[in-house]
Amino acid sequence: MIPIQDNVPRRCPPLMTWAIIAVNSIIFFIEIHLPRPVLQKVFYTFGLIPNHYTHGAWLYTLSNGLGFWPFFTCMFLHGGWIHIIGNMWTLWIFGDNVEDEMGHFKFLLFYLLCGIVAGVVEVITLPNSPLPMIGASGAIAGVMGAYYVLFPRARIIILLPIFIFPFFFELPAFFYLAFWFFEQVFTGTLALSAKAFAGIAWWAHIGGFVFGMLTHRLFISQRKPYHHYSDEYRPWGMLSPTDRK
Repeated sequence: MIPIQDNVPRRCPPLMTWAIIAVNSIIFFIEIHLPRPVLQKVFYTFGLIPNHYTHGAWLYTLSNGLGFWPFFTCMFLHGGWIHIIGNMWTLWIFGDNVEDEMGHFKFLLFYLLCGIVAGVVEVITLPNSPLPMIGASGAIAGVMGAYYVLFPRARIIILLPIFIFPFFFELPAFFYLAFWFFEQVFTGTLALSAKAFAGIAWWAHIGGFVFGMLTHRLFISQRKPYHHYSDEYRPWGMLSPTDRK
């Protein structure tokens, strides 16, 4: 299921959401112009490799100058067009409303912390993995976790491709995000039970989502009340004239 649009209008320009998308896009543009051996080295240098931080290997990681920077830098690397488009599109849908509630700088801090916690969860759950974890999906999962609590009654327009035919329907955010979360848990549990190092960081998604869901209130702007918008119930975010005043 592919989310297309939500119906909660933004109140302020989502400057940090735009900035995060722009930075990721610029870095990806640089990536696609690198020779493949160089790009692979970038992934293994700045991506988060769990077994570099387990069984005493973190001492070597600290000594060679990388330190804990990969927990941060991995959030800005992507492995292909589908990877970055999927992540940035999801951030575009859910990020603006969460940023609206938190304010620009608190949202940026929240986003980065979600990504770091997602990386920590990935290291804990797959301590022997030699593969670099890259991508913004752990941080974005945190934004989705915050959205899940802040806007449970918002409506999400969903695209479900059936063979070559697009099928559109509408779901409450509560059901869509709950389905997404339990899909991550189910698939991540299967990957753990098979002791396989998958190409998707399922447990980073889970960790980011839970962290965002549990801690988002600490980042809510004190200048704005913690509330649900009345226009969550209106399709496509349409506002009446009285709502606009």
